[in-house]
Amino acid sequence: MIGIDEVGRGCWAGPLLVVAARQTGDLPYGLDDSKKLSKKQRLALLAGIASSCQLGEGWAQPQEIDQLGLTAAMRLAVSRALTAIDAQDSEEIIMDGSINYCDTQYQNVTCVVAADSAYPIVSAASIHAKVTRDQAMTDLALQCQGYGFESHVGYGTKAHLEALKVLGVSSHHRKSYKPIQALL
Repeated sequence: MIGIDEVGRGCWAGPLLVVAARQTGDLPYGLDDSKKLSKKQRLALLAGIASSCQLGEGWAQPQEIDQLGLTAAMRLAVSRALTAIDAQDSEEIIMDGSINYCDTQYQNVTCVVAADSAYPIVSAASIHAKVTRDQAMTDLALQCQGYGFESHVGYGTKAHLEALKVLGVSSHHRKSYKPIQALL
């Protein structure tokens, strides 16, 4: 079984990340939806996830999201994640959410709202995605200082909006998103 989850869909800045996880060993105890775990808990689970899962990452960059639209960018990121783990057409896939973003070649896809709480393999994908994207945004904050990416990781917060008003829109922002369009 492959579990799929994403992080960063609603962000104003930074990439979208989809992770596909295939269990290869005993999953660590304590897996849950990444949003229900503290940063410390997520980091503690990361090594166990890496040793018990094959993980595929599918990134969609802000420019791709702007050019393709969010739905097509999600499909692209899911495709990239599944390709990264060489998913087979008939493998069982559990995707978090209500929309199937998999290519039609995959014949055994089930979409489950809150799958990241109900299926440990989806929890593993959720945690890996959250930790990996958060680190990418922290790294981006070093290159693109003043926006606070290390704290809000690209989401639309009051602090992010204030930084945008002072610094303007960066190349890492999603220019097709209405709050960003309003500042251009």
